[in-house]
This record gives sequence, C-alpha cells and structure tokens, in this order.
Amino acid sequence: MTPLLAAAIGAVVFLTSAISGIFGMSGGMILMGFLAWVLPVSAAMMLHGATQAAANGYRAVLNRTDIDWRIFGRYIVGSMLGLALLTAVAYVPDKVTMYLLLGLVPFAAAAVPQRWALDVTKRGAAEICGFLVTLLNLSAGVAGALLDVFFVRTTLTRHQVVATKAVTQTLSHILKLVYFGLILRMAADDAAGAGAASVLPWWIFLAVIPLSMAGTTAGKKVLDRMTDSNFRVWSQRITLAIGAVLLWRGLSLLVA
Repeated sequence: MTPLLAAAIGAVVFLTSAISGIFGMSGGMILMGFLAWVLPVSAAMMLHGATQAAANGYRAVLNRTDIDWRIFGRYIVGSMLGLALLTAVAYVPDKVTMYLLLGLVPFAAAAVPQRWALDVTKRGAAEICGFLVTLLNLSAGVAGALLDVFFVRTTLTRHQVVATKAVTQTLSHILKLVYFGLILRMAADDAAGAGAASVLPWWIFLAVIPLSMAGTTAGKKVLDRMTDSNFRVWSQRITLAIGAVLLWRGLSLLVA
C-alpha cells in the first residue's frame, strides 16, 4: 500500500460516497470497480465492505427519521438465508466474474418490465430482496441496481428510498466483512480469503471511514435540492452508464 495508492483510494472513497449520498446507489459500483482493479478480490471486498458499511450507516443516521423499519426487519430474514447459502459453498469470485456481474446487473434490472417489478413494501418482497441482494453482494461486491428493482415501484419518497436502502445496505456490507473477513478465513481450503486482511494495512480502514462519511454528508445536501422525478431519472441513467464501463472491463479481461 503505497502513499499514492492510499491517496487515490481516499479520493475515490469520498467521491463515490457523495454519489451514493445523492442517489442511494451507483457510488458503490464505481468504488468496487476501482478497488477490484488495484487490489486482489478478497482484499477489495474487505475494504469495500468497511467503507460502504460506514457510508451507508452514516447515511442511515442522517436520514433516520425516514427509514421504514418494517421493511428492514423483513429484509434481515432474507439476508440471513443468503449468507447461510454462500457460507455452505465458501464461494470467492474471480475478477472477470466480478466485473461481468457488476456490469450486467444494471441492464438486467432495467430490462425487468414494469409490471414485473417487485414492490418491497408488499408481502414477501422484502425477504426475497434480502436473499437476492445478499447473494449478489457477496458475489459481485455490489447489489445496488438489484436492490433498486424492489424500490422503483413503491410509493416511498426519495428520502424514504435513500434512508431505507441505506440501512439495508449497511447490513449487507457488514455481512460482507463477516463473510470475507471471518467465514472464508475459517475455511481451510480458502487461501485467498485467509490472506485478504494481510494485504491491507490497518490504517487504511481508519482512513477511509471519515472520508466516506464526509462524502455522504456532501451528497445529502444535493439530495435535498432534487425533486423525486429527477432523482429517479438520473439514478437509472448513471447506473446504466457505470454498468457499461464495468461490463467493458470484464469483457476485456475475458478476452485478454
């Protein structure tokens, strides 16, 4: 971890946290793509998990009055099932798979017909959301685009969407830390998981957390000035653009 790399990571953490502070997503995709480029997969997952847990947790605190706790409680049930499934197989993705999943998810989510879009406020939807998002989050590192499918047809306001997604994503990234930092390290056949923490110095975790919180604060100021309609339109446009870049990166690695 050179000083230049640490500075680059810090700058990207701040910028992507600001983007997520505005749209409740997208920033995590950019950060995961960058970390997977400069770090081994397990190390990227660990640092991304710590950064996003802090950013989403702080965003949840800033918007705490708008959180729908009933949705979150049901989301937890699905998340625990997803974690149990991946724990049973101890899966660690390679970089090509990660980039392809990151790039494809926004387009797959956008392709879902409106009549098929799930409403997270309906019976069973939050549990399904937690299960699927946890599976994808532990496989690709980010699942914001999939999460958005469950929120796009709700009657929640933009603040309720951002707040509720923030608290669900906080849990998802904490589970990622547990999975890559503890569960995989306990698997005797997982050298990648066992060595993930050793790649990263302890101080980089302490450095990125305040930067993620500062970026989140800056993003909320922009969110407060947006309308609900502009929020939804720009969320999809930015997510698809990022997805295209990440998909190109995965395909270039595949054919290299």
